[in-house]
Amino acid sequence: MNNKHLKTLTLISMTAALAMTVGCGSTSSDATASSSNASAKKLVMMTSADYPPYESHKTDGGSDQIVGFDVDIAKAISKNLGYELQIKDVDFNGLLPALQAKQSDFVMAGMTPKPERLQNADFSDMYYEAKNTIIAKKGANLKTEADIKAKKVGVQLGSIQEGAAKKMEGVNITSLNKIGDLIQEIKAGRLDAAIIEDTVAKGYIASNKDLEFNTIPQTESAGSAIAFPKGSTLVGDFNKELQKLKDSGELDSLIKKWFETTN
Repeated sequence: MNNKHLKTLTLISMTAALAMTVGCGSTSSDATASSSNASAKKLVMMTSADYPPYESHKTDGGSDQIVGFDVDIAKAISKNLGYELQIKDVDFNGLLPALQAKQSDFVMAGMTPKPERLQNADFSDMYYEAKNTIIAKKGANLKTEADIKAKKVGVQLGSIQEGAAKKMEGVNITSLNKIGDLIQEIKAGRLDAAIIEDTVAKGYIASNKDLEFNTIPQTESAGSAIAFPKGSTLVGDFNKELQKLKDSGELDSLIKKWFETTN
């Protein structure tokens, strides 16, 4: 065999060996990426963390975390379904637009599945029902819709309470992003009252003794459900897990934990 043929065979062997090495490396890399994707099984939940006891910020030792009734439910369901949970805080009126843009997998924010919302999102079964209240300075004696006629009344922007207030005759409505802002406006005298869900009102009354609230008689149910992007495959799984939480009594335990302690 002459030197030319020997050099050619050597070059072919080296090329083949390099190709095998590159091929093996590619397979290993793909497997690692696949493994990484599998371990990153995550759900993104959006909420408006100014709505205790459903969700609010808790600062402890310099750390800031979102806690509440909705958060505990979301954590339980995500864990049972084998997902890691990531929570993002945005203004309430931005939740459904963000969901439509598929920036999150679901929304939990004490949200009621009203017909106009059902046009833009799918909802789970109801997991909690509550009532609207009128919150005002103590002694204001604002108990019914008739009492707040011609009054300056605050509501959270984009909330079910905003929709209810708009149906009330003669009420002067101010819509703000945060429940806490509504409370401060009442205390400063710039609002006569605010319409807030009863469980949320209880929490604010507990820390603002100069305020009071009265439940508004309801003609229709107003409960909370989980919102998903239209066509989400998670709805059925979440409904099954919600039913398990109800059947096991865990949901009742969470209700007692977050609501009965705020009286």
